[in-house]
Amino acid sequence: MVLLWKLISLLPFMSCSTEEETLHGPVFIQEPYDITYSMGSANPEILLNCTAQGYPLPYYRLVGGSLAINNPHKKQDIGTYQCLATNSLGTILSRKAKLQFAYLENFEMKTRSTVSVREGQGVVLLCGPPPHYGGLSYTWIFNNTTLHVQEDTRRFVSQETGNLYIAKVEPSDVGNYTCLVTNSRAERSARGPPTPLTLRTDGVMGEYEPKIEVRFPETTYAQKGSSVRLECFALGNPVPSISWKRSDGNSLTNKTEHNKTKGVLEIPDVQQEDEGSYECTAGNIRGRNIARGQLVVYALPEWDKKIQNAFLSLNDSLVWECKAKGKPSPSYSWLKNGQPLMSEERIQIANGTLIIPLLNMSDSGLYQCVAENKYDAIYANAELRVIAAAPDFSKNPVKKVSVAQVGGEVTIGCKPSASPRAVINWRKGSEVLHQSKRVILLQDGSLRLSNITKADAGLYTCIATNQFGVARNSGSLIVKERTVIIIPPSNMDATVGESIVLPCQVSHDPSVEVVFTWSFNGSRIDFNGGKDHFEKIGRESTGDLMIRNIQLHHSGKYVCMVQTTLDSQSAAVDIIVRGPPGPPEDVEVEHISSTTAVLSWKSGIDNNSPVQIYSVQTRTAFSVGWQAVATVPEVINGRTHKATVVDLSPWVEYEFRVVASNSVGMGEPSRPSALLKTKAAVPVVAPTNVSGGGGSRSELVITWEPVPEELQNGEGFGYILMFRPLGSTTWTKAVVASVEASKYVYRNESITPLSPFEVKVGVYNNEGEGTLSPISIVYSGEDEPQIAPAGASALSVSAAEVEVSWQPMAWSRHTGRVLGYEVLYWSDDPKESTAGKVRVSGNVTAKNVTGLKANTVYFATVRAYNTAGTGPSSPPVNVTTKKSPPSQPPANIAWKLTNSKICLNWEHVKTMENESEVLGYKILYRQNRHSKTHVLETNNTSAELLVPFEEDYLIEIRTVSDGGDGSSSEEIRIPKLSSLSSGAIKLSQRVNHILAPGILLLSSVSYPLLLDD
Repeated sequence: MVLLWKLISLLPFMSCSTEEETLHGPVFIQEPYDITYSMGSANPEILLNCTAQGYPLPYYRLVGGSLAINNPHKKQDIGTYQCLATNSLGTILSRKAKLQFAYLENFEMKTRSTVSVREGQGVVLLCGPPPHYGGLSYTWIFNNTTLHVQEDTRRFVSQETGNLYIAKVEPSDVGNYTCLVTNSRAERSARGPPTPLTLRTDGVMGEYEPKIEVRFPETTYAQKGSSVRLECFALGNPVPSISWKRSDGNSLTNKTEHNKTKGVLEIPDVQQEDEGSYECTAGNIRGRNIARGQLVVYALPEWDKKIQNAFLSLNDSLVWECKAKGKPSPSYSWLKNGQPLMSEERIQIANGTLIIPLLNMSDSGLYQCVAENKYDAIYANAELRVIAAAPDFSKNPVKKVSVAQVGGEVTIGCKPSASPRAVINWRKGSEVLHQSKRVILLQDGSLRLSNITKADAGLYTCIATNQFGVARNSGSLIVKERTVIIIPPSNMDATVGESIVLPCQVSHDPSVEVVFTWSFNGSRIDFNGGKDHFEKIGRESTGDLMIRNIQLHHSGKYVCMVQTTLDSQSAAVDIIVRGPPGPPEDVEVEHISSTTAVLSWKSGIDNNSPVQIYSVQTRTAFSVGWQAVATVPEVINGRTHKATVVDLSPWVEYEFRVVASNSVGMGEPSRPSALLKTKAAVPVVAPTNVSGGGGSRSELVITWEPVPEELQNGEGFGYILMFRPLGSTTWTKAVVASVEASKYVYRNESITPLSPFEVKVGVYNNEGEGTLSPISIVYSGEDEPQIAPAGASALSVSAAEVEVSWQPMAWSRHTGRVLGYEVLYWSDDPKESTAGKVRVSGNVTAKNVTGLKANTVYFATVRAYNTAGTGPSSPPVNVTTKKSPPSQPPANIAWKLTNSKICLNWEHVKTMENESEVLGYKILYRQNRHSKTHVLETNNTSAELLVPFEEDYLIEIRTVSDGGDGSSSEEIRIPKLSSLSSGAIKLSQRVNHILAPGILLLSSVSYPLLLDD
């Protein structure tokens, strides 16, 4: 039945159409889809949507029923629907839409028979759902409570059959069971009559093997992307356990899910890899049972390739191909204007291909390719329009002005619309053009001129002719001079750090603008992008490239590209940047001895300049940084990758590295080799600075400079000492096993004091004894001096200093050698219990003792000393230190500055009774920022200083007395002459009184004051 489509679907698109809109056939923008209508729905209307665009506006028809179904009736309206959209250009057919009615009737409420089983036996309670359409979900109610039967490993509700399965009945299971079914599509539930379950009294069921009552189908079909639910449940005693696996050898994927009873295996988002055999195993202690089934995945058709609109000329050929994928593979059919299209004499159809070799006007229309498998059908739509018209240049005229260059070529297009295709001829002016070597008439009607000269300029006319008419269109050709690179860049070698210029100059037609661009290794150089090294110089016909401070990574291909509106030229060059070589690689120590090491390495990057020389450096824990070492060969050329390092120290850990040099310079060093220790050897370096002496009587003390660790040459290092009395022929030998030892004491009662010995000190380690040092003369220990110095006296120098003097001592081996004198001093003050002492060395016969208390009696005695100790003391002498120097500093200091002369005045310092009398004054002065201080002494209370005033001066004044210098005044700063006017003076914060006109008394902190003359 064919009915008109409801006009309401067309209204939203009427306002979109205008008279200027291009003609085209209907195109669906909304198609009807499958609908399941609930019989209990409150909505009394079913609406199947179908909307299309087109010009003229399409109208609609339905195949199978109307679009809007009011008060739908299941028997009358159920079925399959399609929508046809039609305008003057043709008709298209929509996809098929199924209309179904969801419903759920009531159960027959007749009483169900009682099910009676033994305890321990399994049971199946049948649901028997009423007539319905639409998927059902099942639950069971126990004893009419609101609680549903809870599924577990013993109880299972199948969502396929609706039945309740109890694997092993227990006494608590006795009661009434009611099946409750729900149809979500129909929005309705129904409750069946109760089924009583009782226990038989004739005994308990014994153990038995599982019996699978719920089996998934032998073949289950699932759409790709959907979810699959496989059920499996068994009766048995004990209660069977359920497990799942794939029986085709594949493992279950992580996405599979089990419910809590494991009676259901759920596979969400089914994909092709989920297809295969599945196995459910039910087992208990009495045995096991297996259910198997196959999962087959199908896929709805999907387009890989659709047909497209075709606007072809009369007598042209049409080839359309559509391809779709799906499982099973789809088959193809074709429709024209909604009607099936079959192969005939003019039309060839093979699977998804439609061929019409020679089109005529009747072939115009709307075509559909239909790809269909057992699960769905899809439609691809396209319009074929066969056109017949005279030639027309209105939409694609000949280019009005074409520009070409001397020696080049140009193509002038001529592509009028025409159906059938027009025959093309060309004229230049009034001259008919014929094919030649330079003039080529292309197949698409265009005119190509090559090897152009100035004479080719002019007006060109294209003449198009077919059976419906003739059309002409013209355009002009302008010929200009070619662009030529006259000074191209050339290949160049550069050294790192240099700056180079790559020239690029052209000759060109003066009427065209030239644009220069440069590329480096295929990438365009952005001169505005902050590239510090690249700069484009020149203008108009010059586009040179300057590369400043060129680096290794600037090696490569540079291309100068010259672009005009007519043509482009380019010139490429290779720039090689040479630099010092990179670090050598894989430095290894192949062999190491006590003094040599054999090294090998691999070449690093030569940076475009061959390596000429390698050098080897070493580092130890005892060296300062890396040191160059001698090698064999002495000079290692760039082709050599092995050398022997010589003159190494035994038993020292070394690192080695290699440095390469080429004509550019020395490169970076290699990574250090592994840390390796040379083999041990007999030590060859003897101790130095062998000397000694001193010690006690009957002792010979020998000292030496220890040998550094790097020269010990091995483990077990120590010292060998050889000594004998001067003139003797027999050596005494001693061994010192300590590495750090630097002293040895030999004791023998037979040694006379201060006897000379010949001494040699050598070295040894576990490898053997090494070299001995040259012979040194060392004296044995001596006795203390035996006599006291004579003529001791003491003289007070100041309040804190006295001078102690004595007569020199003559000595012999019997009286004891004298190396110097020691002065001991103390006071008679009972509060000072500690005595002091000072020493002088050599033949000095006086010593000043400082740091004493003023006006105090001190006692002093003198004694001689040598290496054995001190001798007897001289008789004590006493002396009284002078009184303390004045404690008060000079006060009321005034100064005046005239030219380069400073005049100073101050008050005389009065001393206290316990202080020394003032004998005079010291003036200490220095330039600011200078450390050298000058001193002027005077007996007066005034002074004049003649100094150049290039800087500020700092001055202080102190008293002079027998007890020493007294306290200093605070430092006075006198500014340089240029910073003060004539007659400037300095005042302290406290001004006492004026001494004379223009003179002020000062103290401590000062500030400038300007006086009038």
